[in-house]
Amino acid sequence: MNIRCTREPLLAALQSASAVVPARSPKPVLANVKFEAGREGAVLSATDLEVGIRIEVEGVETSAPGSVLLPSGRLMAIVRESSPGTVFDIHTDGTAAVVKAPRSEFRLPAEDPLEFPSVAAFPDEACFEVATPLVRELVRRTVFATDNESSRYALGGVLVELSPQGVIAVGTDGRRLAKMEGPATGGETTLTDVQPIVPARAMQLIERCLGAADVPVRIAARASEIMVKSGGTTISARLVDGRFPRWRDVFPDRPDAIRVPLVAGPFLAAVRQAAIVTSEQSKGVDFSFEPGQLVLSGRSAESGESRVELPIDHAGAAVRIKLDPRFMSDFLRVLDGAAAVTVELTDPQSACVCRTDDGYAYVIMPLAAD
Repeated sequence: MNIRCTREPLLAALQSASAVVPARSPKPVLANVKFEAGREGAVLSATDLEVGIRIEVEGVETSAPGSVLLPSGRLMAIVRESSPGTVFDIHTDGTAAVVKAPRSEFRLPAEDPLEFPSVAAFPDEACFEVATPLVRELVRRTVFATDNESSRYALGGVLVELSPQGVIAVGTDGRRLAKMEGPATGGETTLTDVQPIVPARAMQLIERCLGAADVPVRIAARASEIMVKSGGTTISARLVDGRFPRWRDVFPDRPDAIRVPLVAGPFLAAVRQAAIVTSEQSKGVDFSFEPGQLVLSGRSAESGESRVELPIDHAGAAVRIKLDPRFMSDFLRVLDGAAAVTVELTDPQSACVCRTDDGYAYVIMPLAAD
C-alpha cells in the first residue's frame, strides 16, 4: 500500500476511531486501526468486537492499493503532534509501515491485516432515515438514564424502536425512565419485535460522529446488530442481551392528575439550590406544588436545611412529593433553558411524569416521605 493524505481529515478519523479502540484486550491486534486504500477511496476502521466503526477518509491519493494495520495510539500521536496542513506519505514494505512527513519519518511495526476482525459496511438493503438533530436528541435525552452497573444487562443500553411511522428511544435504570420520540422515514419492517437494545457507549459514539444537520442518519437493524451511517462514518454495534422493561406501562393514564407548567431553566436553578444541603444519606428534596408557587425543601443532619421558592402558574390543589434532585436535574439539564415543561402529579406515592412538547417524556419514582 502507498498513499498520501493530509493531516486534518486523517486526525479527525483517528479521533473518532480512538473511541472504539480498547485500552486493554486479550487480543492485541485490536489496539490497531486498519487503513484500507483503493482506487475509489480510503477507509479507516476500528473495533473492540462489540462496537465497530468505519470512516471514509477524504483527500487520500492512492498510488498502490492495499491495507495496513497501524498502532492507534502511536499513529494518533504522530498526526496530532504534526503541524497543521502536514501531508503524510504512508506505505508498507512487508514488515513495517512507514509514515513520512516533510521533516520526519516513523517506521512502525505492522501486523497482518488479515488478522484484524472484519468491520461491517452499511448494507444496501432498505433502511430507516432519521434527521440528524433528532438523533442527537434521542441520545442526549435517554442515555443518561441507563445503568451500566446493573446486573440486568438490558438496563445498560437504550431501546430503539423503529417503524415507518417514527422512532422511539428509551433509557431506564429502574428508578427513572426517559423516552424520546420523533419522525422517521423508510424501512420495510417495524423493528419492535426484536427489541434492539443499543449499548450506551455505542449511542454516545453515534452522537459524537454525527455529520451535518441536513444529512439524514441511516439506520439498519438485524437480530443481533444495529448499524448507523452518518455521512462517511458507519457504526455497528452488537445489541445488548436481555429483556427490556415494559416501558409503556410506566406511563399511566391519569386524567385526574395535576399538571403544572414550568420553564426548564428557572426550574433547574431552583432544584440545584435546594439540593445543596442534601447528602447521600438524605438525598431527597420535597417538591411542594402550592397555588402560585413551588417550594423546594432539602435537609440533612450534617449540612442543614434549604428552602427555595419558585413562582409557578398553578391554581389547583397542593401536592407534595419527595424526589431525588439528581434525577430531576439530569432531565432538565438536557433541555434548552427556555423550554416549556409540564409536570404531572397525583399523590406522594405515585410517579412524577415530566413532558415537553417535542416528544420527550420522563418518569421519576418518588422517595419515601419522612
